[in-house]
Amino acid sequence: MMLPGIIYLIINNYLPMFGIFIAFKDINFAKGIWGSEWVGWSNFTYLFSSQDVLRITRNTILYNGAFIILGTTASITVAILLNEIKTRILARFYQSVILLPYLISMVVIAYLVLAFLNEENGFINQSLLPLLGQDPVSWYTSPEYWPYILTFVHLWKIIGYSCIVYLAAILAIPHDLYESATLDGASKWKQIWSITLPMITPTIIVLFLLDVGRIFYSDFGLFYQVPLNSGALQPTTDVIDTYVYRGLMTFGDLGMSSAAGLYQSVVGFILVVTMNGMVRRRNKDLALF
Repeated sequence: MMLPGIIYLIINNYLPMFGIFIAFKDINFAKGIWGSEWVGWSNFTYLFSSQDVLRITRNTILYNGAFIILGTTASITVAILLNEIKTRILARFYQSVILLPYLISMVVIAYLVLAFLNEENGFINQSLLPLLGQDPVSWYTSPEYWPYILTFVHLWKIIGYSCIVYLAAILAIPHDLYESATLDGASKWKQIWSITLPMITPTIIVLFLLDVGRIFYSDFGLFYQVPLNSGALQPTTDVIDTYVYRGLMTFGDLGMSSAAGLYQSVVGFILVVTMNGMVRRRNKDLALF
């Protein structure tokens, strides 16, 4: 039963590792990959001597850092609110509505965002800004707005899925604790602060550490599809994943793209191993108690 998954893992995750050597070559398609000249660390030297690596690394870390902090906070809040809904039908309905954006393709979401931000007939420019007495904004040529737009879109899409784990952890809390707190006169906020949050703290820590371990990886669709690959927005929307793709498809620089991808993989590997060690150490500490 494990064989299909193992085969998929080998084909998708391990076989491509043989392409690491491309990062050390000047690829000439006329000569082929094997016949191209070795250039050593030249691709990495060019990559790290340019301003691009600083920009894409900064954007990747800052975006993912904001996603982790805001996403964790919002997911816990939504999970607590869903838990407070006592009518099961309403709780299931709200949970399904919140989960729906996660099931929508990022291409569809990109067009939904375009329907709001289109300069000529978008909802914000045509309906909202005139009510506020503001002039229309050219959203797709104004990079300063996009850190907020991408953060909002990400939270809107992912929050319904992320809150499921926290909701499961909250539902596992013994109900006797809340009954005892109620008898002692604890308010609902006091119960959340003194019972709910402490009881789900191990889950929060584990998920937080796992997210930090993947801080060098980004949602390609979010950063490529939603801004519509606008060149004017690249200072604030370009991350490592989009830079690698654009370097390969636009500039045809296979060696440079492979060098950037290897840089991302090595740093991501170090972070994943480090965070995995911290999670295991955390679990051992909890087991002592």
